[in-house]
Amino acid sequence: MSTPTTHEHYDVIAIGAGPFNLGFAALSDGLPDFSLAVLEARDSFSWHPGMMLPGTHLQVPFMADLVTMADPTNRFSFLNYMKLHGRIYPFYIRENFYALRNEYSDYLAWAAEQLPSVKFGHRVMDISYQNGRYALSVLTDQGLLSFSATKLVLGTGSEPYLPDSVTSAARGSGAVTHSSEYLFRRGQILAEVPDSQRGKVVTVLGSGQSAAEIFLDLLRSLPEEDHLVWSTRSERYFPLEYTKLTLEMTSPEYIDHFHALPMDRRDALSKAQKGLYKGINADLIDEIHEELYQRSVHGAPNVHLRTGSSLREVRPAGDTLQVTLNHDRTDEEMIFGTDQLVLATGYRQATGEFLKGISERISYLPDGRFDVDRNYSIGRAQDIFVQNAELHTHGFTAPDLGMGAYRNSVLINRLASREVYPVEERIAFQKFGAAELEGLPSSILPATATALD
Repeated sequence: MSTPTTHEHYDVIAIGAGPFNLGFAALSDGLPDFSLAVLEARDSFSWHPGMMLPGTHLQVPFMADLVTMADPTNRFSFLNYMKLHGRIYPFYIRENFYALRNEYSDYLAWAAEQLPSVKFGHRVMDISYQNGRYALSVLTDQGLLSFSATKLVLGTGSEPYLPDSVTSAARGSGAVTHSSEYLFRRGQILAEVPDSQRGKVVTVLGSGQSAAEIFLDLLRSLPEEDHLVWSTRSERYFPLEYTKLTLEMTSPEYIDHFHALPMDRRDALSKAQKGLYKGINADLIDEIHEELYQRSVHGAPNVHLRTGSSLREVRPAGDTLQVTLNHDRTDEEMIFGTDQLVLATGYRQATGEFLKGISERISYLPDGRFDVDRNYSIGRAQDIFVQNAELHTHGFTAPDLGMGAYRNSVLINRLASREVYPVEERIAFQKFGAAELEGLPSSILPATATALD
């Protein structure tokens, strides 16, 4: 690698310009406490472009924007964006808290364009620690540039996950699509097969919101003679749990409770809580059932739903793919052919190869995951912070858009060494863990019991 030219120093460099680091930049904009640069490898902003299906909307209210939960008066709020674009009255009349996904993406792109700290086309290639600073080699269209910072904020996001059971030959067949690429491959997925003597088979694997949206789109788009398979290893197509007392778990005090648990208990809880952030909107489940019902009026539709079925293997078989599923309860195999396979198998944390040069300055758990402290630092010197890389230490609030402004308030206050934004410590009616039942009259206790107050 050639030697970087020029040099820019900042108090803080944030890597990655997804929603969380954009919120960090928006809430930091104009602050005198530290200088900031947000470095993004892409040339322009995009947010899940392969899943911008018509009519899809956020699973959280519009208040889960970049700034509102920390600073409702901030000019980078979603409502201010709507006002500036002449859309606030139609949004008001719509009487729906859930912004359309493409509308929210446009809002994020608008904020990114307004923020002077955000630098697109800046790919971080390497980081080292020299003379009390982090030195970054950054590839741009001007060549390799040098940046340095006293502190880092990592918001590099996640990468599409393809199971190992999908063979490399299957991946290279052109018939396997990750949900993140669905819109770009939709035409090919819907195209007729060369053999017109049979109906096409399209398979969707996964049970989250993306899988459900793709399934419904295919259900409405494929000819009736084609077959559509939807399979998941989950025991059911479970809805996103969105009741009020459950929502209280997206709170500072639940993070306190979760973070204080032993690692094995946090991992067990995370597995049990997937329905709190990976489920399907209940109204979308109803739409799917209604579509299936309408199709069933004149005979059973060519639709095949299977739950509790783990993927064993996907491999090429002539002009098609052979899919092997295993029903986990009965231990029976299901083997079938499909022309197209859509994998809504989620994402995994980006590896961040550029961190290798500073690995000794990062705290890791024995299994190699980041050891994230309560206030989002992974730096042994408390000088490296993470955004949405703490699911295993902070619970399901990590990817929640509604908690982004809270986390950024904590980060900014910590970096500024003062309270820039007030941070709520208790918002829930309930308490988590073995908290004392304060105020109970001690006279109702048995004689052998100990008073709680």
